[in-house]
Amino acid sequence: MGQALGCVQVDQSNVAIKETFGKYDDILEPGCHCVPWFMGSRLAGQLSLRVQQLDVRCETKTKDNVFVTVVASIQYRALAEKASDAFYKLSNTRAQIQSYVFDVIRASVPKLDLDSTFEQKNDIAKAVEEELEKAMSHYGFEIVQTLIVDIEPDERVKRAMNEINAASRMRVATNEKAEGEKILQIKRAEGDAESKYLAGLGIARQRQAIVDGLRDSVLAFSTNVPGTSAKDVMDMVLVTQYFDTMKEIGASSKANSVFIPHGPGVVRDVASQIRDGFIQANVD
Repeated sequence: MGQALGCVQVDQSNVAIKETFGKYDDILEPGCHCVPWFMGSRLAGQLSLRVQQLDVRCETKTKDNVFVTVVASIQYRALAEKASDAFYKLSNTRAQIQSYVFDVIRASVPKLDLDSTFEQKNDIAKAVEEELEKAMSHYGFEIVQTLIVDIEPDERVKRAMNEINAASRMRVATNEKAEGEKILQIKRAEGDAESKYLAGLGIARQRQAIVDGLRDSVLAFSTNVPGTSAKDVMDMVLVTQYFDTMKEIGASSKANSVFIPHGPGVVRDVASQIRDGFIQANVD
C-alpha cells in the first residue's frame, strides 16, 4: 500500500538516493518519505553509512628477496554529505580499495628487508592509509583505520628463522653453562686447596704433638726409673706404639692384611726403623 501511494522507508544508518526520471534528485535521510512514482520519482538504491571492513591479502617480495604475504585490514565508511559520489562514481568499492592497497604495499615492502618489514609495519599501514584517504575522498568515502594485521613469510623462511633463533639461544645457553662449570671448577679447586692446606696444618700439629708427647714420656720415665737411658725408653715407647697399631689393624673389619717380617729377633730392628722414620720426619 505504501509503495502504491509513493511512501518509502529508509532504515537507520542508511541513506537513499532519489532520482526523478532517471536523474539524481536528492538524498533521503532515515525515516519515511514520499516518492511519487507517478511523477517520475523513484529510489535508485540505499547506501550504508556503517563502518565496513575489508581484509586484503597481498603477496610481495622484500629487499632481501623473501616472498611475504601482507594482510591489511581496511576500515572505511561512506560520507552522508557525499552519498551521491559514493553511489554513482564507484561501481565496485571493495575492488577499488583492494587495488590501491596492492599498489602501495608492493611499492613499500620491496624497499625493506624482512626484519625491517616486521619492524616498520606501522609505517606501511600509514602509507596505505594516506594513499587511500587521498584517493577515496574523491569518491565520497572516508578511511577510518588501516591496519597491517599480519606478515606471513614463506613457510621455509619461517622454519629457517626459527632455526636461527633456536641456534642463537642454544649458543647463549652453552656459554652460560660453560661459565657456570668454570665457576664450579674454580670453587672446587679453591675448596680442594683449602682442604689440603688445613690437612697439612693438621698433620704438622699431629706430628708436633707426637714429638712433644714422646719427649715428655722419655723425660718422665728416665726420672722415675733410675739407670735407664733415653734410648731405652724411646725403644720401649716405639715398640708399644707398634703393637697398638697392629692391634687396631686386626680389630678393624675393613682393614687389609699386612705381611711383614715378625718375630722376637726383629722387634729391635722394627724399633730402630720406626725411630729412624720419626727422626727423618723431624729433620724434614
